[in-house]
Amino acid sequence: MSTPPVTLMVSRRAAHGRYQDLLAWLHEGEQLATDFPGYLGSGILAPPRDSDEFQIIFRFSDEPTLHAWEHSASRRAWLQRGTGLFERPKEARVSGIDHWFGTNMVQKPPRWKQAVAIWLAFFPVSLVFNLVFGHWLAALELVPRVLLSTLGLTPVMVYLFIPLSTRLLAGWLHASPAPAGALRSR
Repeated sequence: MSTPPVTLMVSRRAAHGRYQDLLAWLHEGEQLATDFPGYLGSGILAPPRDSDEFQIIFRFSDEPTLHAWEHSASRRAWLQRGTGLFERPKEARVSGIDHWFGTNMVQKPPRWKQAVAIWLAFFPVSLVFNLVFGHWLAALELVPRVLLSTLGLTPVMVYLFIPLSTRLLAGWLHASPAPAGALRSR
């Protein structure tokens, strides 16, 4: 039986005057993780305008591969180089689809926004899949046709397109609603 992928979400608040240094350091850590077995991806979510707290997400194929990276000498050295760049670090592990929309560290977006983000990823991928493979699948009965399409689409959606959609839409997904009658300026 395979284990589900695991995501480590780390929150780092920039120390006073160290915003750009922290950002460069976070990108260095992201690059470092790419060399480890089981690495599936990572991302840095910039803080909203009124904050200086970054979110960095590391995704690994399972708990043992994440553990190996977390306890590696290269990660320890990277963390040491980050001394003085941040305050009050927080970490949380998530699995399943929870990581797409945040954990207790980040306010989860409303369900309708989650549904829109998933649909925006699913519709074009499903459309392309059906354009490419539809003529072969059309000859099949309904159950085998749906079975094959979901077997093909689910991993692509889970590992690539839904994380991409939620990363691209992060600002909208996690935007605080404006008070009634207030206008947002850009």
